Amino acid sequence: MAKSVDASHVKNVANMDELISSILSYGIKYNPSNPLLKLESMQSLYSLGEGAISDVNSTHPASTLAVSIRDNAFKPLSKLTTRVINSLKATQVPVQIIENVRTIVRKIQGVRATPKKSDEEKKALEAEGLVVKEISSSQMGFDDRLDNFDKLIKLLSGIPLYDPNEEDLKISTLTVLYNDLKEKNAAAIIASTPLTNARIARQIILYKEGTGLVDTCLSSKNYIKSVFGADSPQYKKIAKLAFRNIRY
Repeated sequence: MAKSVDASHVKNVANMDELISSILSYGIKYNPSNPLLKLESMQSLYSLGEGAISDVNSTHPASTLAVSIRDNAFKPLSKLTTRVINSLKATQVPVQIIENVRTIVRKIQGVRATPKKSDEEKKALEAEGLVVKEISSSQMGFDDRLDNFDKLIKLLSGIPLYDPNEEDLKISTLTVLYNDLKEKNAAAIIASTPLTNARIARQIILYKEGTGLVDTCLSSKNYIKSVFGADSPQYKKIAKLAFRNIRY
């Protein structure tokens, strides 16, 4: 989907290039009163559009790599925390402590404590005059998962009976993993910031209402139609050029 959207941005800029080529062929007949539609202004806007596309392309690889590294690092976390709670259950700790740990593990894994009500169940409750309000229990954002993993480690640290022989389940190893995940999450955020800024700039240059590349090209097409007529070869040539507003 992302590649398709990026291609659409590129297509808008490429179509503007083709539109400008046609405008050049009109000579002095293309003489709009709107300064934004004048040839020099459109050429300048086209250059900005090209630059915006280039900036996104330049910042994309570093962001993609950092995000991929973070995603892969977080993947084993759900299975690991399941092993943690199973290890804890193999000790003599009270049930309430196990439930406290299980609550945090559910948050790390994005699992609801109680099943979400079906549409039929909601309708039945509403028919009885009961207000149905469900709050999402999923906290699967990377920051949320890190925060809950930190809470899990601290809770386990206070349970003397949690002392597994398995190296990857030990408190010290979990702490090292937490610090590594925290570092990779921070790296992904830092690497993604230039890409986010480049996309914001592209959005303004291409799609700002009234002055963006798309609206300018659409206005130019309307002007060409007014000058040469809807049935003219000049307009028919550029009528096929599509300019679409896209949200990021």
